[in-house]
Amino acid sequence: MTKRLDVAETIAALGRGEVVAVPTDTVYGLAASIASESAITTLFSLKHRPSFVPLPLMVGSLTQIHELGVELNERAQRLANVFWPGALTIVMAAPEELARLMRSPETSVGFRIPDHQVLRDLLEHSGPLAVTSANDHGEPPCHTLEELRSAFAGRDELAGVLDGGECRGEVSTVVDVSEPEWRVIRERAITSEELEQYLS
Repeated sequence: MTKRLDVAETIAALGRGEVVAVPTDTVYGLAASIASESAITTLFSLKHRPSFVPLPLMVGSLTQIHELGVELNERAQRLANVFWPGALTIVMAAPEELARLMRSPETSVGFRIPDHQVLRDLLEHSGPLAVTSANDHGEPPCHTLEELRSAFAGRDELAGVLDGGECRGEVSTVVDVSEPEWRVIRERAITSEELEQYLS
């Protein structure tokens, strides 16, 4: 059975380069510290995620994005002002080393500030985390602790879970504003029409 962790134990596990499950404003996520490249590799393995599908980053604040050497362009700033914290992942230009760590084929990375106070508090202590939905790649995401434990039963790569109750949000929309022409990569919680109001 997947071990239930408190916040302090979750931060400690992330600091040791372990993968943990965390609640978000959308669904449960699998999280790894970007300070540990081996943790990123474990995250791909645990989720059975193809290596060519890059990971997004969750941050607790815009300050954490700036500290990674990333500057928001005008479109990214406009979207952040309206939709963050919330279920929008914004792909923007990023340093080559960071993009490589996230397995991005381009010099860009997706960022999101979640609308979940416990997770944002965690991020302020842990630093930016690679977070992807808790599920096998291509399978439905986990909304409850019970679903998560069933999906990852017997997988020792998962160090534990921070129990946040039921997470019943829609997965995030992903929009790329790293190029002159913006594009929606995945349309879910926020519609293209809503985004267009601030990008046209």
